[in-house]
Amino acid sequence: MAEAGTRVMALDLGERRIGVAISDPTRTLARSLCVLERRSKQEDFTAIAELVREHGVDLVVVGHPRSLDGTIGPQARRVQRYADALAEVLPVPLILWDERLSTSTAEQLMIEAGRPARKRRKRIDAVAAAVILQDYLDAQAPDQSRDFMDPSEVQ
Repeated sequence: MAEAGTRVMALDLGERRIGVAISDPTRTLARSLCVLERRSKQEDFTAIAELVREHGVDLVVVGHPRSLDGTIGPQARRVQRYADALAEVLPVPLILWDERLSTSTAEQLMIEAGRPARKRRKRIDAVAAAVILQDYLDAQAPDQSRDFMDPSEVQ
């Protein structure tokens, strides 16, 4: 188990899957962790809470899919309701983080890393969560920020 209270977890909520990423203990680097197949809210929340406990997470960042112009559309409202309900059951704080273009960035990183299309489909949600998380981590430490995610870090 990871050292308690040192990591941040990010979630990329999709209609059928939830991409999960986690930071290193220094909160510098994000990496994709897994993809959860969506089931019921209760089952999803239990699985997420278990990952929080297992990895010593003390903050969960949920990708908030705003429109390109920054407005909050139907999908963003659905994610917000889901995140509000999840926050009620998690033992750690949860925040929403703008995730505009995270999936297309993740796709490009996986292409650059040479991942075949079949493998990209299976991992895209987790890699998108890593993109969201890296963006969040970089914003928290602007003096140490990275302007890119190295394609070799894509799992």
